[in-house]
Amino acid sequence: MSSIYKKFCKETFDEAGRLIDFKLQYPDDFNFGYHVVDAIADETPDKRAVVWCNTENEEKMFTFGDIRKLSNQAANLFSASGIGKGDRVLVLLKRHWEYWVIAVALHKLGAVLIPATHMLLPEDLVYRIRSANVCAIVCTPQNEVPEKVVTAVQESGAALKLWTVQDDVPGFANFNREMEAASEDFTPVKTKATDPMALYFTSGTTGQPKGVIHDFTYPLAHIVTAKYWQCAEDDGLHFSVAETGWAKTSWGKIYGQWLVGSAVMVYDFDNFDPKALTHIINTYGVTTFCAPPTVYRYLVRKGIPDMPGLHHAVTAGEMLAPEVFRKFRERTGLTLYEGYGQTETTLLLANFRGETPVEGSMGTASPLYNIALRQKDGSPAAAGEIGEIVIVPPADGSRNGIFSGYLENELQYQYVWRDGVYHTGDAAWQDENGHFWFHGRFDDIIKTGGFRVGPFEVENILMEHPAVLECSVIGVPDSLRGQSIKAVIMLNSGYEASRQLENELRNFANSRLAEYKWIRLVEFVDEMPKTISGKIRKNELRNRESKE
Repeated sequence: MSSIYKKFCKETFDEAGRLIDFKLQYPDDFNFGYHVVDAIADETPDKRAVVWCNTENEEKMFTFGDIRKLSNQAANLFSASGIGKGDRVLVLLKRHWEYWVIAVALHKLGAVLIPATHMLLPEDLVYRIRSANVCAIVCTPQNEVPEKVVTAVQESGAALKLWTVQDDVPGFANFNREMEAASEDFTPVKTKATDPMALYFTSGTTGQPKGVIHDFTYPLAHIVTAKYWQCAEDDGLHFSVAETGWAKTSWGKIYGQWLVGSAVMVYDFDNFDPKALTHIINTYGVTTFCAPPTVYRYLVRKGIPDMPGLHHAVTAGEMLAPEVFRKFRERTGLTLYEGYGQTETTLLLANFRGETPVEGSMGTASPLYNIALRQKDGSPAAAGEIGEIVIVPPADGSRNGIFSGYLENELQYQYVWRDGVYHTGDAAWQDENGHFWFHGRFDDIIKTGGFRVGPFEVENILMEHPAVLECSVIGVPDSLRGQSIKAVIMLNSGYEASRQLENELRNFANSRLAEYKWIRLVEFVDEMPKTISGKIRKNELRNRESKE
């Protein structure tokens, strides 16, 4: 059953064995719960699915047979509570093992899974409850989440079914206890591949978060993510650093990995500790690893131990400074493979298996998609010319892996699909070898002295200075240039803000930049304004500047 993914796709390779075309094929009633989880459990029930541990030294291992049994019990529990096809369930489970059971159970029911981070405030929860018309919530008993849920439910005025996992909490049913009492036999619910399966709320760098709806084909599009970017291995152990509230879990902790036969490593922690993370990798024999750039930056700064069992490492979520690429490779012998996509999509661009990864590049286009760069007037951007990353659908109009709609916002959905292509809103340029290079969000592009500057290229250089922990480059009003380039910097421990350090950093960066890209202003801050998913809010930095 290691090749179950092959039942759902057609792959074409070149003479060197590199994937050059990838097409999905699936039944009209495709459902990840039945066609993947249960199918693997039928043939190889003892095959590993999840290896879980936490900071209290508890550990559990779940086979596909276990996941089938527990998800059937959970589906029966949900069904007995009145939850059925199309109903929306909000899930705030951190990195608890119950997430994998509940996600599969909701898929089997045809209900809509709404993962969310436990860090949400009551007003964030109210927004999601109301806008998504949530009918039930399953949450962690930790971090005062139940209290926040109760406050939000009272404010929303909704009548919801509430569960916590593991522990008893007043006002909540105990999900684990009720699940254990439910039948292990579940009568399949008929679903369609085009039915809504999951709903993610974007991080909302500007305005309220948008609800992004994915249908049941979404897991299949992540075959490319897992097999050809993350290089997840049959009977291997893949470890993606992500909380279940983010789409990164869908990218790296369940769908594509199980489809290609890999188990997933889950480390349930609150506070990031580089030493603990590498200990997990070595203790459990992690073979492939995925983490956001922030994790690699900390690993490089704190020192990377030997990780002899690790075969492959990838990164995505934001751009990674070349310095980190180089130091990680020097220490581990592994080259980081960068990738790019959005909550609305699966993997769009990456340094793929069989290619020589190019340091700092987003890579080449996924064989699943036709990716192009377009100028504002819709014309193609030439090599070396900046354009917007767009997806051009194939002749049959299929949109596999691309979201099927924004929640209650058809106008916005039509806007991003204007002119027959999907607009990512991200700017990039392509070199003559077909590699894409990130330039910035179109909203973030700085226009100075008649030139267009992407903040990332300036931030990249600043990050090479040992004093810089985090930075964000923005454009601020300038009567002479239109905009001046300003660097907002958070310093590493051991460094203090001073005029001398300001000059040193400015000279350090400007000596490596073309004159029109020079940093004119520097501000030191104790912390960066961020979205709940950890992305720096450049618009907030700009707004603060305009007010000052």
